[in-house]
Amino acid sequence: MNDRIRHAGLRDKRMSAENAAALIQPGMTVAMSGFTGAGYPKSVPQALATRIEQAHARGEDFRVKVMTGASTAPELDGVLARAQGIELRLPYQSDPHLRERINAGDLHYIDMHLSHVAQHTWFGFFGAVDVAVIEVTAITEDGHLVPSSSVGNNKTWLEQADRVILEVNRWQPAALEGMHDVYYGTALPPNRKPIPLLHPDDRIGEPWLRCDPSKVIAVVETDAPDRNSPFTPPDATSREIAAHLLDFLAHEVRRGRLQPQLLPLQSGVGNITNAVLMGLGEAGYRDLTAFTEVIQDGMLDLLKRGVVRVASATSFSLSPAAIDEFLDHVDYYRERIVLRTQEISNHPELVRRLGCIAMNGMIEVDLYGNVNSTHVAGTKIMNGIGGSGDFARNAYLSVFMSPSTAKNGAISSIVPMASHVDHTEHDVMVIVTERGIADLRGLSPKQRAQRMIDGCAHPDYQPMLQDYFDRACCESFGKHTPHLLSEALSWHERFVETGSMRK
Repeated sequence: MNDRIRHAGLRDKRMSAENAAALIQPGMTVAMSGFTGAGYPKSVPQALATRIEQAHARGEDFRVKVMTGASTAPELDGVLARAQGIELRLPYQSDPHLRERINAGDLHYIDMHLSHVAQHTWFGFFGAVDVAVIEVTAITEDGHLVPSSSVGNNKTWLEQADRVILEVNRWQPAALEGMHDVYYGTALPPNRKPIPLLHPDDRIGEPWLRCDPSKVIAVVETDAPDRNSPFTPPDATSREIAAHLLDFLAHEVRRGRLQPQLLPLQSGVGNITNAVLMGLGEAGYRDLTAFTEVIQDGMLDLLKRGVVRVASATSFSLSPAAIDEFLDHVDYYRERIVLRTQEISNHPELVRRLGCIAMNGMIEVDLYGNVNSTHVAGTKIMNGIGGSGDFARNAYLSVFMSPSTAKNGAISSIVPMASHVDHTEHDVMVIVTERGIADLRGLSPKQRAQRMIDGCAHPDYQPMLQDYFDRACCESFGKHTPHLLSEALSWHERFVETGSMRK
């Protein structure tokens, strides 16, 4: 392992995960690496969970506040949630055990825009960061840290934490070195300066993370893979949604509102966006770029085929097959992928300057274009807003996609009023379901509503939506954005009571 830990002083701080976890005390705020199942610490969180369970067995209270870049994996969020060891979690999660704890009210969860996390930490809004637990690929002779498969908030965690625990993971390929671009030019107001990034492939920082060696209290050696969930091929519904969006993009090119090379792509993680990415290659697009958060299977395939010439992100989210492809050709991808801190990958000003095409999923959208990305029936958190808001509000085009129904038709994704709003109608331009597309640009609220009913709603729910809208136009207190307040959330009430939105 000496080839991975090349700093003599930090090599002397090696210890077991159990001994490192013993340095974390109850009530501490612990900032950990990780973004969408990549680059998270593998050993220390599990050892910490065991220690917490032992403390609980003795009748002692032991919980910590956990901050990350985004979601992690069972070895972090899962084990700590099952051990009931989390007091507060932010800013994004996807683990089923953690989600269950949050929705049971057992712990506090702060769902927030990913671009805000680093600066809110600098501002002191979350208090002191006691310990950072960061996975790295290697430590150089002069103490620089080679990031692993995600960068996320690691720069901020290393700067703000009082003490640092490093996990050096041999599973991460040494050839990752040189793929990262860590920008150290940010500052607090009023001393901020423009970020000198003009194109997705610009490199404006350093290939390493800085860390004062005196802050490092433990170095743990690991050899464990990232979470690598199998990739489910796009189903018929996903392909239909993708086809509608691809037709729309082709229309925008014909109208001259987009160039044949489009604009930098941002895509959320999931089956639908993978289908869109696959479709871009099949449609003959070339020389595309991406300025996004996550490199997933579809994006890796476009890079391999030369459809996308460069992709800027902060993390990977790959299936086992895609991980093998990446590891087998890492030298090729290192020249075409730039991994940045998430304060840069999700920076609103950069998204607006570059003119990104933002493509994200949703839970539901109401007649007027207000999108709910996070809560079922307005109260039950799924994952979180992630970076969708960073991109949607500032994108050249903001697109939200979903099947028109869920739970075998029991739920309509088009509803009279959204039960929770993450993206207001002012930030939403295009809605796509397998039924069609609703281009909401330049339309008034009532025009948007009719476009949504005609273009995106499922036939089983179209009559119900039309009936609601027609009566609201006549009976609403105000006629600009017509709603029947006594009925606006009745579909959700019916779902909670009966398991279906159908009458």
